[in-house]
Amino acid sequence: MTSLDRSTASHFARIALAHVRREYPNKPDHVLTGPGDVRSPRELHPVFYGSFDWHSNVHGYWLLATLLRMFPDLPEAGTIVSLFDEQFAPAKVTGELAYLAGAERGTFERPYGWAWLLMLAAELGRHDTARGRGWATAIAPLGRAFAERFRGFLPRATYPIRVGTHFNTAFALALAHEYAEATKDESLGALLAERARAWYLNDADCQVWEPGGDDFLSSSLIEAECMGRVMPREEWSQWVDRFLPRIAHREPRTLFEPAVVADRSDGKIAHLEGLNLSRAWCWRSLAARWTTPDPRRGIALETAERHLAVSLPHVAGEYAGEHWLATFALLALMANTEAD
Repeated sequence: MTSLDRSTASHFARIALAHVRREYPNKPDHVLTGPGDVRSPRELHPVFYGSFDWHSNVHGYWLLATLLRMFPDLPEAGTIVSLFDEQFAPAKVTGELAYLAGAERGTFERPYGWAWLLMLAAELGRHDTARGRGWATAIAPLGRAFAERFRGFLPRATYPIRVGTHFNTAFALALAHEYAEATKDESLGALLAERARAWYLNDADCQVWEPGGDDFLSSSLIEAECMGRVMPREEWSQWVDRFLPRIAHREPRTLFEPAVVADRSDGKIAHLEGLNLSRAWCWRSLAARWTTPDPRRGIALETAERHLAVSLPHVAGEYAGEHWLATFALLALMANTEAD
């Protein structure tokens, strides 16, 4: 089974270090309210100005923080520490908070960027060093700000968003739930679970209309992953039996076939590389919820390996994917595959 080792971690770290402070090209999620809003990415976002867009920059830092904790002796560790010392300075975080407070920014990066910022805050909170605690303290106000945005948004969100791109609500709930658990924010965790149940509990016999032309998330598998995080194991088992009732027969077939990526230099088509990696992540996570005698466990692990084999070699090489794909590869390689 493909695993995360020190060499792969170093490779991913080098990829991220090459783009987290690369300001251009840049695709801002920025509403202009007047001439004064015409500013460079670095002026708008003192911390998260690189990696083509804000959310990719955030999860590039998450990748680096995660690898530094897991492999503190990486050759790139010193560079990562210096980077974090500079970028996670309280004054720069204050600049990010000031941006959020501006007019017409209530939907900025909702919900994908919100969820990734919470993942970064949760990860920095796991660093048990004096420096790590300093970084976590600096980022914590941003974490609380985005947690509050979830609290304000979710009660008003009548319908889930099921697309395979940034707006997918199941993906956002899954990541935000990790933050709620890490920070022991029980009220946020309860809200996330309530929304997941309201949106997805009655779903059954999912038809799996994927992949689309620019999906990087499997709308079906990420829903199953999300529900696995917010439901007790037995209840989830009964739910997934209804939601995806034919996994043991490898149906719907499209879920088991890696997506074809025809042009890795095209940013939208390159999303399909991420679909393969995020499917691998979900299949591995789902496998851990089935015991060894269950045929679905072996099928899930085998399918994850097929998806990894297709797309793991292509996390670098074209900037259209290079600025973000290693993050999804890391999610897949970190996924727990051990059945309880």
